[in-house]
Amino acid sequence: MLLNTKKSYGLVAIFFHWLSALAVIGLFAVGFWMVDLTYYSEWYKTAPHLHKSVGLILLLLTLSRILWRIFTPNPTSLASHKRWERSAGHMTHRVLYLLLLVIMVSGFLISTADDRGIWVFNWFEIPSLGAFIEDQADIAGMIHQYAAYSLIGLVLIHALGALKHHFIDKDSTLLRIIKIKHD
Repeated sequence: MLLNTKKSYGLVAIFFHWLSALAVIGLFAVGFWMVDLTYYSEWYKTAPHLHKSVGLILLLLTLSRILWRIFTPNPTSLASHKRWERSAGHMTHRVLYLLLLVIMVSGFLISTADDRGIWVFNWFEIPSLGAFIEDQADIAGMIHQYAAYSLIGLVLIHALGALKHHFIDKDSTLLRIIKIKHD
């Protein structure tokens, strides 16, 4: 089943969710590691190239995911969910998307502040829009870093919430994003 139903997420939403999760965790790990690379490291140019390429692919995936959410209704909240849980869940998802977009736009502004485009896996180049402000790379870099730390913190809270629903509340919240059909 590709589409969401009132009870569960469809294959497309599940694919978007887990691919995004994998990309976010991988990009954070690589970003955290690569900032300490020295000029003499064999990864000095390769790691940022991969980080930028995957980041731009994630931007496309995130925009597609947002459109998917707009045009494909999400499953209804479970009756057992408290009002504050529903509100917290909706707010968390909105902030997750906002942080993803802030991170990717700031990453683009860091990489293109010198008026060079970004090559995506050497397949094609995303052109630079140039610098909009003085010290753009530094300012965007600070925003990128703090937004990334905030995103990872919120991802951890999101995951803990899902685990709480599964192990403490014993409801199907987590199962709805893991598999297509559930009991």
